[in-house]
Formats: sequence, C-alpha cells, structure tokens
Amino acid sequence: MEEVDVEPVITNIPAASHGKHLGFAWGPGDILLFETLYKASGSAGSGCAFIHEVRKDEDIYSPILRKLFNESHHIFVGLQTIREDLPSKNKKPQFVSISKNYRSVIRACMEELQQVAVSTKDAQVAMQYGNQVSILLAIELIWNLCEVLFIDAAPAGSLLLHLLDWVRLHKADVDEKARDVLQSESPAEHHDYWDVVMSYVLQGRLDEARQMLMKQANLQPANYFTRGLISPGGNQTLTEFDVKWRHWHEEVDRCLQDSSSPILVGDEDTLLAHKDLLSTWYHFLVTRLLFCHPTVKPTELHYYAQSCLTMFLDSRSVPEPLDSILLAAFEFDIHQVIKDCSIALNNWWFVAHLTDLLDHCKLLQSHNLHFGSNLREFLLLEYASGLFTHHSLWQLAVDYFDNCPEFGRVYLELQIERVPLDTERKALKVLRICEQRQMSEQVRSICKVMAMRALRNNRLGSALSWSIRAKDAAFATLISERFLQDYCARGTFSDLDLIDNLGPAMLLSDRLTFLGKYREFHKLYGEKRFGEAAKLLLSLMTAKIAPRSFWMTLLTDALPLLEQKEVGRYNVLRIVFHPINNIDEDLELTKVELLRLALARNLAMAIVKEGTVET
Repeated sequence: MEEVDVEPVITNIPAASHGKHLGFAWGPGDILLFETLYKASGSAGSGCAFIHEVRKDEDIYSPILRKLFNESHHIFVGLQTIREDLPSKNKKPQFVSISKNYRSVIRACMEELQQVAVSTKDAQVAMQYGNQVSILLAIELIWNLCEVLFIDAAPAGSLLLHLLDWVRLHKADVDEKARDVLQSESPAEHHDYWDVVMSYVLQGRLDEARQMLMKQANLQPANYFTRGLISPGGNQTLTEFDVKWRHWHEEVDRCLQDSSSPILVGDEDTLLAHKDLLSTWYHFLVTRLLFCHPTVKPTELHYYAQSCLTMFLDSRSVPEPLDSILLAAFEFDIHQVIKDCSIALNNWWFVAHLTDLLDHCKLLQSHNLHFGSNLREFLLLEYASGLFTHHSLWQLAVDYFDNCPEFGRVYLELQIERVPLDTERKALKVLRICEQRQMSEQVRSICKVMAMRALRNNRLGSALSWSIRAKDAAFATLISERFLQDYCARGTFSDLDLIDNLGPAMLLSDRLTFLGKYREFHKLYGEKRFGEAAKLLLSLMTAKIAPRSFWMTLLTDALPLLEQKEVGRYNVLRIVFHPINNIDEDLELTKVELLRLALARNLAMAIVKEGTVET
C-alpha cells in the first residue's frame, strides 16, 4: 500500500482579499497569481492592481547560496568522469573524498551565512540567514551520516569511531565553553567547568576530560581516566578489543560502584540525567554505544537508534522531520531518507547531489520509478529545471541535463527555449550550447528571434548575420531587400564588412546572392576594373535574380560604363536593352524616354565603330 502524500504547505498571498477569485499562470519555476473580476454570481467585481509571484525555490536568489550551487556543480562534473570499469575498492576512496568535498562546500557557505547574520543590522535579514544556516546544518548532519553508513560503509569497530567524529563535529559548543573556562583566572571555579568535563566524557574525549580535571588543585584523576577509554582501532582484532574493553569496563564498574554518576559504565538513567548536555537523541545514541556497545554492527544500529529516540524524547513529543530522516538512515533505508528529505527541504539541491553520489556507489540500482526515469535522473532533472529559472545559474543546469541519458536532452530542448535572450552576448552563449549538441531546431529558433529583434531596431547587418546563421532563406531575402532599399535611398551600403565577406553564405537565397554580387560590382568599379564590372553586371541581369524594382538603378549604373574605352559599347548596351523593355509602367516615364534616346545614340555609335575595319 502506497503512502498518502503529505498535505502541501499553504502560502498566504498578503494582498489577496478574502473570498476573491484568483487567477494564475504557471511558469517554469514560479506561479503568477492575480485577482480576477469574476464573482460566484457571475457578475463582475472590482479587480486588483497587483500580480503576485510565488516562487517555489527562493534559495537560488541568495548570493551566498549561489556559491554553493556553483562549487557543487564543479564537484558533480568531476564525479561523472570516474570510470565505471574501475574496481570498487579503487573507487571507494574517490567517492568518500567527493562526499567530503560536498560537505566542505556546505560548511563554507554556512560559515559565510553565519557571519552575515551576525553582522547585519536588519532583523529580518538576520532571521532569513539564520534559517538558512539551520537548514544547512541539518543538511550537513544528514550528509555526514550517510557518508559514514552508506559511502564509507564503516564495519563494526571502526563504525563507532566514525559516529563519534560525526557527533563531535556537530556538537562543537563544548570546545567554545572549554576555551572560556581555560581563559578564566580560576578555571576550576568557572560556572561551566563541570559542564565541560561532563561533555568531554559524554563524547568519549577522556584525555581532554583528564586534563580539565587536573585544573583542580587537590584532585588527581582516577586510574580509569589516566588510562583513558579503550577505543577500537589499530592492529588489534575486534575480538581482542572486545576482551580488553570488557576488562576495562569491569574495572570502571568496580571503581564507581559507590559513585552517584556511573556514566562510564553506560548507565542509561545517568546518561539521560544529562539531557541538557547531550541535547539530541542521536548524541545520546552514540554515547550509549560508546560505553555499552562499542563493537556495534551496522545491522544493529536501527534497534539502538529507535530505543534511544523513544527514551530521549518526551512521551508527548512528536519526532521532527530531521529525527525521522536520521532514524531512516540508521535503518539503512536510503530511499526513505531521500523521500523524507525531498519533502522536508525547500529545494532539490541536497537530494539531487546525494542521490547522484549514492547511485555512483551502486546503492540505488534496484530503484526505478513508475514513470520511466530512475530516481537519480528524476531528481537531477527537477534540480536543473529549477536552475533554469535563474538569470545566470541556468548555465550550470546544462551539465546536469547532459548527464541524464534518458530525458536530459528533451528537458534541455524545452528549457533552453525559455531562456530570455536579453543581450546578444547571452544569445551567443545559448546558441553555442545548442550548436555543440546539434540542436538544430533550437538554433534556428534563437537565430530567428535575434534576427527579428535586430531588424526591428534597424540593425540590418546584425539581422542578416543571424538569418544566415539560422539558414533562413526567406528572412535573408527580406533583409537583403531592406539593404537594397537602403542603398537606393542613401546611395551607399551599410555594414560593408559583412557584405564583403559573405562568401558561400550568399547562396542562401537569390536576393542575398544579388546583394553580394552587386556589392562586388561596386568594388570592381571603384578599383577601375571596368571590363570585369561590366561582365558581372551583365551576368546579374541575364540571371534574372535582380528585383524588378532595382532595374532602374542597374541601368543608371551601366551608363557610365559606355564611356570607358576598355569596355565594348555593344556589351554594355546588351546589359541596358535587356531590361529596358520590361520596366514597370509605374516608373517615371521621363527617365525611361531619356534613357532610350541616350541608348539609341550610343547604339548607333557602337555599331559604326565596331563594324569599321581600321586601316
């Protein structure tokens, strides 16, 4: 039987009046809400002037947390490069190292948030950053435990040592208290002195507890403090350690049988009497294991975890989401950990990266979702989709989509079209991503958008460049027409560098070919290569690629060639007479008649000259 989904969190819209009908529009990462004129009775009411944006992930807009996203992206990309064919024993140290890298990034962001929260004078900002610190603390706590239990997979014996490090790392207030005590004039009389001693003992730091006890002038630590707590490790076997530990435990028990605080023998009531120093049930768990069951096996953890949670919490208390997540980890229920974290946390960063790492450790291979994708890919897709709503983090999301073999490309194709092309530089970034992945449809779409925008702003060169890149013949034809109209109006071409270097791109459309060749004609004329210019002009006319509206301009260009000696008049007249009989009637008849007279005279002279044999 499937679990029923939890009730969604209610988000209050401050300016929305009670009883009003709300309209909404879904976005890729948020929702737009607004009051409508609709009433239940069907009559129109007064509307509201505000539109409210409801974001599902506010963290991506935090400048400090953006560092978390950027740094973890580099770690993620590096993780994907680990070869699948390497033996597991060779990959395990790499996975543990990568896990620690993720945690160090979390810690760095947490410390920076803490500094800002303390230094700011804005109470609301301080509270916001304080909440983010609390979330990151919980995330790092869960990740560290998963690293110990799943990634490093510590066996019995060394497992306890890892759990002790885990507790010490996340219960660091004792070190701050110890510094205050030692820096005081009389440490033994400091009000936190005995709290520090007891805290050291509860964390298994008996050497430090002994050093602190020596601050008492007339007190020598007992023999069991001098010897210190025997801990598993070194070259001894688990059996050898167990024998030594039992001997030590009996000696401590004998020394403390008249004591009112037999902590070292793991008396549960005594441990629970120091709840204020333990502060959490999982600290109580590790302390209890330290003094009662130091050789605990991974498979036994869930029993002790459940009993410690029950003993530590008040009978009327309800476990927090963090408690349930940690308990699921101690039960080695990876999928429940991921599910509970997905519900409890406000973004997908944690579950996406942790699941990806666990998947590389081959711990999630058997878990596929009913709707086609595996768990790793589903979470990465959700996380990357959220990044695409941000104005700069969308670039990181591309690598996440690239590493989702089943649906990553489909998601990328859909999301990349939603990126606002605010500037040409940004458009080129998006275009480069699409071209590298042979996303031809998206390339054409982006180029068309940018070409149309440039055309609206009368930037013909940019518009032509984008249309060529899109291989859009129709649009290239339209822009070429604009270039020619511009030339007719001003007598010069704009963006000469682009037109002069069209190369094979001019073959995209007849009109673009004409534009390029016509510009080439002007260059030849300017270089006084009149014979070549005349031949090119003739080919343009006979090829019938010149627009009819441009024929009068071509005729005007041809007339000066009649006076050049190296150009045969007859050839030029072939150019001129070819279109003159087909000129539209709406052109100025006066110009046409003047052209006819001039051409008739030049034709007669050409016939006479070229038909005369020189002696």
